[in-house]
Amino acid sequence: MSNLIQQVKSIVKSEYFILPILLIFGFIIRLYKIDNPVADWHSWRQADTAAVSRNYVNDGINLFYPTYDDISSIQSGFDNPTGIRMVEFPIYNAVHALLYNLYPSFSLEVWGRLLTALITLLTSFMLFLLGKKHYSVMIGLLTTFFFLFLPFNIYFSRVILPDPLGVFFAVSGLYFFGINNIVSCIFFALMFLQKPYFGVFLIPLVNEFLNFKKLKQNITFLFFAFLPFVLWRFWTSMHPEGIPFYKWAFNGDRIRFHPAWFKWIFGERIGTLILGVGGVVPFTVGLVRKLKNNFAILFIISSLAYLIIVATANVRHDYYQIMIIPSISMILALGTSWLFKKRKILLIISLITMFIVATEKIKPFYQINHPELMTIGKIVDETLPKDAKIVIPYMGDTAFLYQTKRKGWPAVDDSIDNIIKRGATHYVSNNLGSADTIEFEKRFKTIAKTNEYIILDLKSEIKN
Repeated sequence: MSNLIQQVKSIVKSEYFILPILLIFGFIIRLYKIDNPVADWHSWRQADTAAVSRNYVNDGINLFYPTYDDISSIQSGFDNPTGIRMVEFPIYNAVHALLYNLYPSFSLEVWGRLLTALITLLTSFMLFLLGKKHYSVMIGLLTTFFFLFLPFNIYFSRVILPDPLGVFFAVSGLYFFGINNIVSCIFFALMFLQKPYFGVFLIPLVNEFLNFKKLKQNITFLFFAFLPFVLWRFWTSMHPEGIPFYKWAFNGDRIRFHPAWFKWIFGERIGTLILGVGGVVPFTVGLVRKLKNNFAILFIISSLAYLIIVATANVRHDYYQIMIIPSISMILALGTSWLFKKRKILLIISLITMFIVATEKIKPFYQINHPELMTIGKIVDETLPKDAKIVIPYMGDTAFLYQTKRKGWPAVDDSIDNIIKRGATHYVSNNLGSADTIEFEKRFKTIAKTNEYIILDLKSEIKN
Protein backbone atom coordinates (compact mmCIF):
# COMPACT_ATOMS: atom_id res chain seq x y z
CA MET A 1 0.00 0.00 0.00
CA SER A 2 2.80 2.40 0.88
CA ASN A 3 4.47 1.66 -2.46
CA LEU A 4 1.22 2.52 -4.27
CA ILE A 5 0.95 5.81 -2.38
CA GLN A 6 4.54 6.66 -3.27
CA GLN A 7 3.87 5.87 -6.93
CA VAL A 8 0.77 8.10 -6.94
CA LYS A 9 2.74 10.93 -5.32
CA SER A 10 5.51 10.60 -7.89
CA ILE A 11 2.98 10.71 -10.73
CA VAL A 12 1.21 13.76 -9.31
CA LYS A 13 4.54 15.56 -8.94
CA SER A 14 5.63 14.56 -12.44
CA GLU A 15 5.86 17.09 -15.25
CA TYR A 16 3.87 14.65 -17.39
CA PHE A 17 0.93 15.09 -15.03
CA ILE A 18 1.25 18.77 -14.10
CA LEU A 19 1.90 20.18 -17.57
CA PRO A 20 -1.24 18.68 -19.21
CA ILE A 21 -3.31 19.95 -16.26
CA LEU A 22 -1.94 23.45 -16.75
CA LEU A 23 -2.62 23.33 -20.48
CA ILE A 24 -6.16 22.02 -20.04
CA PHE A 25 -7.12 24.68 -17.50
CA GLY A 26 -5.28 27.29 -19.55
CA PHE A 27 -7.49 26.44 -22.50
CA ILE A 28 -10.70 26.30 -20.45
CA ILE A 29 -10.17 29.74 -18.93
CA ARG A 30 -9.74 31.20 -22.42
CA LEU A 31 -13.22 30.03 -23.35
CA TYR A 32 -14.58 32.89 -21.22
CA LYS A 33 -16.62 35.06 -23.60
CA ILE A 34 -15.08 33.23 -26.54
CA ASP A 35 -18.16 34.17 -28.57
CA ASN A 36 -17.68 37.90 -28.03
CA PRO A 37 -18.20 39.92 -31.19
CA VAL A 38 -15.28 41.97 -32.45
CA ALA A 39 -16.29 44.88 -30.26
CA ASP A 40 -14.30 44.43 -27.06
CA TRP A 41 -10.96 46.02 -26.15
CA HIS A 42 -8.82 46.96 -29.16
CA SER A 43 -11.69 45.99 -31.47
CA TRP A 44 -10.31 48.24 -34.20
CA ARG A 45 -7.10 46.21 -34.48
CA GLN A 46 -8.94 42.93 -34.18
CA ALA A 47 -11.42 44.03 -36.85
CA ASP A 48 -8.60 44.71 -39.33
CA THR A 49 -7.14 41.24 -38.70
CA ALA A 50 -10.52 39.47 -38.85
CA ALA A 51 -11.43 41.32 -42.05
CA VAL A 52 -8.40 39.86 -43.84
CA SER A 53 -9.47 36.37 -42.75
CA ARG A 54 -13.08 37.00 -43.83
CA ASN A 55 -11.95 38.15 -47.26
CA TYR A 56 -9.87 34.99 -47.54
CA VAL A 57 -13.02 32.99 -46.81
CA ASN A 58 -15.04 34.92 -49.40
CA ASP A 59 -12.44 35.40 -52.13
CA GLY A 60 -9.92 32.61 -51.61
CA ILE A 61 -6.54 32.62 -49.90
CA ASN A 62 -3.78 34.61 -51.57
CA LEU A 63 -0.87 35.02 -49.16
CA PHE A 64 0.65 37.75 -51.30
CA TYR A 65 -2.48 39.86 -51.60
CA PRO A 66 -4.28 40.15 -48.25
CA THR A 67 -7.14 42.65 -48.19
CA TYR A 68 -9.35 44.16 -45.52
CA ASP A 69 -12.40 46.42 -45.45
CA ASP A 70 -10.83 49.88 -45.16
CA ILE A 71 -10.42 51.38 -48.65
CA SER A 72 -9.79 54.91 -47.41
CA SER A 73 -6.49 56.78 -47.37
CA ILE A 74 -6.53 57.08 -43.58
CA GLN A 75 -4.08 54.36 -42.66
CA SER A 76 -1.45 54.85 -45.35
CA GLY A 77 -2.02 58.32 -46.79
CA PHE A 78 -2.68 56.78 -50.21
CA ASP A 79 -5.95 55.92 -51.90
CA ASN A 80 -6.48 52.17 -51.36
CA PRO A 81 -9.34 51.12 -53.67
CA THR A 82 -8.78 47.36 -53.29
CA GLY A 83 -8.23 47.47 -49.52
CA ILE A 84 -4.86 45.73 -49.77
CA ARG A 85 -3.21 45.34 -46.36
CA MET A 86 0.55 44.92 -46.28
CA VAL A 87 1.62 44.38 -42.70
CA GLU A 88 2.52 40.98 -41.25
CA PHE A 89 2.76 38.03 -43.66
CA PRO A 90 -0.79 36.63 -43.32
CA ILE A 91 -0.06 33.16 -41.93
CA TYR A 92 -2.50 33.70 -39.08
CA ASN A 93 -5.26 34.81 -41.45
CA ALA A 94 -4.74 31.86 -43.80
CA VAL A 95 -5.00 29.33 -40.97
CA HIS A 96 -7.99 31.24 -39.55
CA ALA A 97 -9.83 31.06 -42.88
CA LEU A 98 -8.96 27.37 -43.36
CA LEU A 99 -10.33 26.45 -39.94
CA TYR A 100 -13.57 28.28 -40.65
CA ASN A 101 -13.90 26.62 -44.05
CA LEU A 102 -13.33 23.21 -42.50
CA TYR A 103 -15.89 23.71 -39.73
CA PRO A 104 -18.19 26.69 -40.35
CA SER A 105 -20.49 25.74 -37.46
CA PHE A 106 -18.33 28.07 -35.37
CA SER A 107 -18.42 31.71 -36.41
CA LEU A 108 -15.34 33.27 -37.93
CA GLU A 109 -14.91 35.34 -34.76
CA VAL A 110 -15.05 32.27 -32.49
CA TRP A 111 -12.54 30.49 -34.71
CA GLY A 112 -10.21 33.47 -34.50
CA ARG A 113 -10.28 33.45 -30.72
CA LEU A 114 -9.93 29.66 -30.58
CA LEU A 115 -6.98 29.79 -32.96
CA THR A 116 -5.17 32.31 -30.77
CA ALA A 117 -5.92 30.21 -27.68
CA LEU A 118 -4.51 27.10 -29.36
CA ILE A 119 -1.41 29.02 -30.43
CA THR A 120 -1.01 30.09 -26.80
CA LEU A 121 -1.09 26.48 -25.63
CA LEU A 122 1.68 25.63 -28.09
CA THR A 123 3.69 28.62 -26.87
CA SER A 124 3.14 27.51 -23.27
CA PHE A 125 4.50 24.07 -24.08
CA MET A 126 7.55 25.57 -25.78
CA LEU A 127 8.10 27.87 -22.79
CA PHE A 128 8.09 24.84 -20.54
CA LEU A 129 10.75 23.22 -22.70
CA LEU A 130 12.73 26.48 -22.78
CA GLY A 131 12.64 26.85 -18.99
CA LYS A 132 13.56 23.22 -18.54
CA LYS A 133 16.39 23.53 -21.07
CA HIS A 134 18.06 26.46 -19.31
CA TYR A 135 17.08 25.84 -15.68
CA SER A 136 14.89 23.00 -14.46
CA VAL A 137 11.57 21.23 -14.80
CA MET A 138 10.19 23.35 -11.95
CA ILE A 139 11.18 26.62 -13.64
CA GLY A 140 9.68 25.37 -16.88
CA LEU A 141 6.38 24.52 -15.18
CA LEU A 142 6.26 27.82 -13.29
CA THR A 143 7.02 29.78 -16.46
CA THR A 144 4.16 27.99 -18.20
CA PHE A 145 1.88 28.65 -15.24
CA PHE A 146 2.44 32.40 -15.25
CA PHE A 147 2.22 32.62 -19.03
CA LEU A 148 -1.10 30.80 -18.99
CA PHE A 149 -2.71 32.48 -16.02
CA LEU A 150 -1.54 36.09 -15.84
CA PRO A 151 -4.88 37.89 -16.33
CA PHE A 152 -3.32 40.21 -18.90
CA ASN A 153 -2.23 37.26 -21.02
CA ILE A 154 -5.50 35.39 -20.59
CA TYR A 155 -7.26 38.23 -22.38
CA PHE A 156 -4.62 38.96 -25.00
CA SER A 157 -4.11 35.29 -25.87
CA ARG A 158 -7.73 34.89 -27.05
CA VAL A 159 -7.99 37.99 -29.21
CA ILE A 160 -7.98 38.04 -33.02
CA LEU A 161 -4.45 39.32 -33.50
CA PRO A 162 -1.32 37.91 -35.18
CA ASP A 163 1.04 38.91 -32.34
CA PRO A 164 0.60 35.70 -30.26
CA LEU A 165 1.62 33.70 -33.34
CA GLY A 166 4.80 35.77 -33.60
CA VAL A 167 5.51 35.03 -29.93
CA PHE A 168 5.11 31.29 -30.59
CA PHE A 169 7.59 31.45 -33.47
CA ALA A 170 10.06 33.41 -31.32
CA VAL A 171 9.91 31.11 -28.29
CA SER A 172 10.18 28.04 -30.53
CA GLY A 173 13.20 29.54 -32.29
CA LEU A 174 14.87 30.14 -28.94
CA TYR A 175 14.22 26.59 -27.75
CA PHE A 176 15.46 24.83 -30.88
CA PHE A 177 18.63 26.93 -31.18
CA GLY A 178 21.50 24.59 -30.36
CA ILE A 179 19.24 21.56 -30.67
CA ASN A 180 18.35 21.84 -34.34
CA ASN A 181 19.50 25.12 -35.86
CA ILE A 182 17.69 24.53 -39.14
CA VAL A 183 14.37 24.29 -37.33
CA SER A 184 15.34 27.28 -35.18
CA CYS A 185 16.18 29.32 -38.27
CA ILE A 186 12.79 28.49 -39.84
CA PHE A 187 10.96 29.62 -36.71
CA PHE A 188 12.93 32.86 -36.53
CA ALA A 189 12.25 33.50 -40.22
CA LEU A 190 8.52 33.08 -39.56
CA MET A 191 8.89 35.36 -36.54
CA PHE A 192 10.43 38.17 -38.61
CA LEU A 193 7.57 37.85 -41.10
CA GLN A 194 5.16 38.79 -38.32
CA LYS A 195 6.94 41.87 -36.99
CA PRO A 196 10.56 43.00 -37.64
CA TYR A 197 11.00 44.23 -34.08
CA PHE A 198 10.48 40.65 -32.90
CA GLY A 199 14.17 40.46 -33.74
CA VAL A 200 14.94 41.46 -30.14
CA PHE A 201 14.22 37.81 -29.31
CA LEU A 202 17.68 37.06 -30.71
CA ILE A 203 19.31 38.93 -27.82
CA PRO A 204 19.23 35.88 -25.46
CA LEU A 205 21.44 34.13 -28.03
CA VAL A 206 24.09 36.86 -28.07
CA ASN A 207 26.63 34.65 -26.31
CA GLU A 208 26.28 31.99 -29.00
CA PHE A 209 26.49 34.54 -31.82
CA LEU A 210 29.68 35.99 -30.33
CA ASN A 211 31.36 32.60 -30.66
CA PHE A 212 33.88 33.43 -33.38
CA LYS A 213 34.61 29.75 -33.94
CA LYS A 214 31.13 29.49 -35.43
CA LEU A 215 31.12 32.89 -37.13
CA LYS A 216 30.38 31.56 -40.63
CA GLN A 217 27.62 29.30 -39.33
CA ASN A 218 26.05 32.16 -37.34
CA ILE A 219 26.15 34.57 -40.29
CA THR A 220 24.47 31.93 -42.46
CA PHE A 221 21.83 31.40 -39.78
CA LEU A 222 21.03 35.11 -39.54
CA PHE A 223 21.02 35.53 -43.31
CA PHE A 224 18.39 32.86 -43.88
CA ALA A 225 16.38 33.90 -40.83
CA PHE A 226 16.15 37.46 -42.17
CA LEU A 227 15.89 36.77 -45.91
CA PRO A 228 12.12 36.00 -46.08
CA PHE A 229 11.38 39.27 -44.28
CA VAL A 230 13.52 41.23 -46.76
CA LEU A 231 11.70 39.60 -49.66
CA TRP A 232 8.31 40.27 -48.07
CA ARG A 233 9.18 43.92 -47.47
CA PHE A 234 10.35 44.25 -51.07
CA TRP A 235 6.97 42.92 -52.18
CA THR A 236 4.99 45.16 -49.84
CA SER A 237 6.97 48.21 -50.95
CA MET A 238 5.31 47.77 -54.34
CA HIS A 239 1.95 48.45 -52.67
CA PRO A 240 2.50 51.56 -50.52
CA GLU A 241 -1.26 52.14 -50.30
CA GLY A 242 -1.49 49.01 -48.15
CA ILE A 243 1.28 49.93 -45.68
CA PRO A 244 -0.14 51.76 -42.64
CA PHE A 245 1.80 54.62 -41.09
CA TYR A 246 4.31 53.00 -38.77
CA LYS A 247 7.15 55.42 -37.96
CA TRP A 248 5.05 56.94 -35.18
CA ALA A 249 5.28 53.66 -33.26
CA PHE A 250 8.97 53.99 -32.45
CA ASN A 251 9.20 57.44 -30.91
CA GLY A 252 6.75 59.55 -32.86
CA ASP A 253 5.80 61.77 -29.93
CA ARG A 254 9.31 61.87 -28.40
CA ILE A 255 8.11 60.08 -25.27
CA ARG A 256 11.04 57.65 -25.01
CA PHE A 257 12.79 58.05 -21.60
CA HIS A 258 10.39 60.86 -20.74
CA PRO A 259 8.92 60.54 -17.22
CA ALA A 260 5.57 59.66 -18.82
CA TRP A 261 7.23 56.72 -20.60
CA PHE A 262 8.49 55.29 -17.30
CA LYS A 263 5.13 55.90 -15.67
CA TRP A 264 3.10 54.16 -18.36
CA ILE A 265 5.44 51.29 -19.18
CA PHE A 266 6.75 50.33 -15.76
CA GLY A 267 4.06 51.77 -13.47
CA GLU A 268 0.76 51.36 -15.27
CA ARG A 269 1.43 48.47 -17.65
CA ILE A 270 4.06 46.14 -16.16
CA GLY A 271 3.64 47.11 -12.51
CA THR A 272 -0.16 47.22 -12.35
CA LEU A 273 -1.84 45.77 -15.42
CA ILE A 274 0.48 42.78 -15.83
CA LEU A 275 1.97 42.19 -12.37
CA GLY A 276 -0.98 43.51 -10.38
CA VAL A 277 1.36 45.34 -7.95
CA GLY A 278 1.93 42.21 -5.84
CA GLY A 279 3.76 40.43 -8.65
CA VAL A 280 6.52 43.04 -8.43
CA VAL A 281 7.90 41.13 -5.41
CA PRO A 282 8.64 37.75 -7.09
CA PHE A 283 9.57 39.59 -10.30
CA THR A 284 12.20 41.67 -8.47
CA VAL A 285 13.55 38.60 -6.69
CA GLY A 286 13.80 36.83 -10.04
CA LEU A 287 15.79 39.75 -11.45
CA VAL A 288 18.33 39.95 -8.62
CA ARG A 289 18.65 36.22 -7.96
CA LYS A 290 22.15 34.94 -8.70
CA LEU A 291 22.18 32.21 -11.34
CA LYS A 292 24.91 30.46 -13.28
CA ASN A 293 22.83 30.68 -16.45
CA ASN A 294 22.11 34.25 -17.57
CA PHE A 295 19.53 33.30 -20.21
CA ALA A 296 16.58 34.77 -18.27
CA ILE A 297 18.38 38.09 -17.76
CA LEU A 298 19.18 38.31 -21.47
CA PHE A 299 15.55 37.34 -22.14
CA ILE A 300 14.23 40.23 -20.05
CA ILE A 301 16.83 42.55 -21.59
CA SER A 302 15.37 41.68 -24.99
CA SER A 303 11.96 42.83 -23.72
CA LEU A 304 13.47 46.04 -22.36
CA ALA A 305 15.13 46.68 -25.72
CA TYR A 306 11.77 46.23 -27.42
CA LEU A 307 10.06 48.65 -25.02
CA ILE A 308 12.77 51.22 -25.72
CA ILE A 309 12.74 50.76 -29.50
CA VAL A 310 8.94 50.72 -29.92
CA ALA A 311 8.42 53.42 -27.31
CA THR A 312 5.35 55.33 -28.49
CA ALA A 313 3.26 52.32 -29.50
CA ASN A 314 3.93 50.59 -26.18
CA VAL A 315 2.64 53.64 -24.34
CA ARG A 316 -0.43 54.17 -26.51
CA HIS A 317 -1.56 50.56 -26.88
CA ASP A 318 -1.29 47.87 -24.24
CA TYR A 319 -1.59 44.99 -26.72
CA TYR A 320 1.98 45.80 -27.77
CA GLN A 321 3.10 44.24 -24.48
CA ILE A 322 1.97 40.79 -25.65
CA MET A 323 5.53 39.96 -26.67
CA ILE A 324 7.15 40.73 -23.30
CA ILE A 325 5.00 38.23 -21.37
CA PRO A 326 7.26 35.18 -21.98
CA SER A 327 10.30 36.85 -20.41
CA ILE A 328 8.24 38.28 -17.55
CA SER A 329 6.82 34.79 -16.91
CA MET A 330 10.29 33.27 -16.70
CA ILE A 331 11.55 35.95 -14.29
CA LEU A 332 8.43 35.42 -12.16
CA ALA A 333 9.15 31.70 -12.16
CA LEU A 334 12.71 32.23 -10.92
CA GLY A 335 11.55 34.60 -8.18
CA THR A 336 8.69 32.34 -7.14
CA SER A 337 10.92 29.26 -6.82
CA TRP A 338 13.32 31.16 -4.52
CA LEU A 339 10.56 32.72 -2.40
CA PHE A 340 8.85 29.34 -2.03
CA LYS A 341 11.96 28.03 -0.33
CA LYS A 342 12.78 31.15 1.70
CA ARG A 343 9.67 33.34 2.19
CA LYS A 344 6.47 31.36 1.60
CA ILE A 345 4.12 33.81 3.35
CA LEU A 346 5.49 36.76 1.40
CA LEU A 347 5.12 34.78 -1.82
CA ILE A 348 1.51 33.81 -1.08
CA ILE A 349 0.49 37.37 -0.22
CA SER A 350 2.26 38.72 -3.30
CA LEU A 351 0.65 36.25 -5.70
CA ILE A 352 -2.84 36.66 -4.24
CA THR A 353 -2.52 40.43 -4.55
CA MET A 354 -1.20 40.10 -8.09
CA PHE A 355 -4.06 37.97 -9.37
CA ILE A 356 -6.78 40.02 -7.63
CA VAL A 357 -5.51 43.42 -8.76
CA ALA A 358 -4.64 42.32 -12.29
CA THR A 359 -8.00 40.59 -12.75
CA GLU A 360 -9.88 43.72 -11.70
CA LYS A 361 -7.84 45.76 -14.17
CA ILE A 362 -8.43 43.34 -17.05
CA LYS A 363 -12.15 42.61 -16.53
CA PRO A 364 -13.35 45.73 -18.41
CA PHE A 365 -11.44 44.58 -21.49
CA TYR A 366 -14.05 41.86 -22.10
CA GLN A 367 -16.97 44.30 -22.09
CA ILE A 368 -18.92 45.19 -25.21
CA ASN A 369 -19.42 48.91 -24.69
CA HIS A 370 -21.27 49.62 -27.93
CA PRO A 371 -23.63 46.74 -28.76
CA GLU A 372 -25.50 49.08 -31.11
CA LEU A 373 -22.66 48.65 -33.60
CA MET A 374 -23.60 45.01 -34.13
CA THR A 375 -27.30 45.86 -34.36
CA ILE A 376 -26.79 48.57 -36.95
CA GLY A 377 -24.20 46.49 -38.78
CA LYS A 378 -26.67 43.63 -39.17
CA ILE A 379 -29.35 46.03 -40.49
CA VAL A 380 -26.89 47.46 -43.01
CA ASP A 381 -25.88 43.96 -44.09
CA GLU A 382 -29.53 43.00 -44.63
CA THR A 383 -30.45 46.29 -46.35
CA LEU A 384 -27.62 47.15 -48.73
CA PRO A 385 -26.24 45.21 -51.72
CA LYS A 386 -23.22 43.00 -51.06
CA ASP A 387 -21.08 45.14 -53.34
CA ALA A 388 -22.06 48.40 -51.65
CA LYS A 389 -19.18 50.61 -50.57
CA ILE A 390 -20.12 52.65 -47.55
CA VAL A 391 -18.94 55.72 -45.74
CA ILE A 392 -19.43 54.91 -42.07
CA PRO A 393 -17.62 57.53 -39.94
CA TYR A 394 -16.39 56.20 -36.62
CA MET A 395 -13.30 58.36 -36.00
CA GLY A 396 -11.26 56.17 -38.33
CA ASP A 397 -12.03 53.07 -36.25
CA THR A 398 -12.84 50.10 -38.50
CA ALA A 399 -14.78 48.15 -35.85
CA PHE A 400 -18.12 49.65 -37.03
CA LEU A 401 -17.27 49.06 -40.68
CA TYR A 402 -16.40 45.43 -39.93
CA GLN A 403 -19.89 44.76 -38.55
CA THR A 404 -21.48 45.71 -41.88
CA LYS A 405 -19.46 43.14 -43.88
CA ARG A 406 -18.81 45.82 -46.49
CA LYS A 407 -15.78 47.69 -47.74
CA GLY A 408 -15.68 51.40 -47.19
CA TRP A 409 -14.46 54.47 -45.35
CA PRO A 410 -14.34 54.57 -41.50
CA ALA A 411 -14.12 58.37 -41.72
CA VAL A 412 -14.77 61.11 -44.23
CA ASP A 413 -11.20 61.49 -45.54
CA ASP A 414 -12.06 63.78 -48.47
CA SER A 415 -14.96 65.78 -49.84
CA ILE A 416 -18.06 63.64 -50.23
CA ASP A 417 -18.04 64.22 -53.98
CA ASN A 418 -14.50 62.88 -54.32
CA ILE A 419 -15.36 59.88 -52.15
CA ILE A 420 -18.35 59.16 -54.39
CA LYS A 421 -16.04 59.33 -57.42
CA ARG A 422 -13.86 56.76 -55.66
CA GLY A 423 -16.83 54.38 -55.51
CA ALA A 424 -18.82 55.17 -52.37
CA THR A 425 -22.49 54.21 -52.73
CA HIS A 426 -23.97 54.72 -49.26
CA TYR A 427 -23.52 56.72 -46.08
CA VAL A 428 -24.23 55.17 -42.66
CA SER A 429 -23.96 56.96 -39.33
CA ASN A 430 -24.99 56.49 -35.74
CA ASN A 431 -24.24 60.14 -35.02
CA LEU A 432 -27.35 61.94 -36.22
CA GLY A 433 -26.16 65.28 -34.92
CA SER A 434 -22.81 65.44 -36.72
CA ALA A 435 -22.29 68.23 -39.23
CA ASP A 436 -21.66 65.75 -42.04
CA THR A 437 -24.80 63.75 -41.32
CA ILE A 438 -26.99 66.87 -41.22
CA GLU A 439 -25.49 68.14 -44.49
CA PHE A 440 -25.65 64.81 -46.32
CA GLU A 441 -29.23 64.11 -45.21
CA LYS A 442 -30.34 67.32 -46.93
CA ARG A 443 -28.57 66.32 -50.12
CA PHE A 444 -29.03 62.55 -50.52
CA LYS A 445 -32.00 60.18 -50.41
CA THR A 446 -32.69 58.59 -47.03
CA ILE A 447 -33.06 54.80 -47.18
CA ALA A 448 -33.67 54.28 -43.46
CA LYS A 449 -33.61 56.43 -40.36
CA THR A 450 -34.31 55.86 -36.66
CA ASN A 451 -33.21 57.66 -33.53
CA GLU A 452 -30.08 55.44 -33.57
CA TYR A 453 -28.87 55.51 -37.17
CA ILE A 454 -29.34 56.79 -40.69
CA ILE A 455 -28.62 55.19 -44.08
CA LEU A 456 -28.31 57.43 -47.14
CA ASP A 457 -28.06 56.57 -50.84
CA LEU A 458 -25.12 58.56 -52.18
CA LYS A 459 -26.15 57.74 -55.75
CA SER A 460 -29.50 59.44 -55.36
CA GLU A 461 -29.37 63.20 -54.85
CA ILE A 462 -32.47 65.05 -53.72
CA LYS A 463 -33.65 67.47 -56.38
CA ASN A 464 -34.48 70.90 -55.00
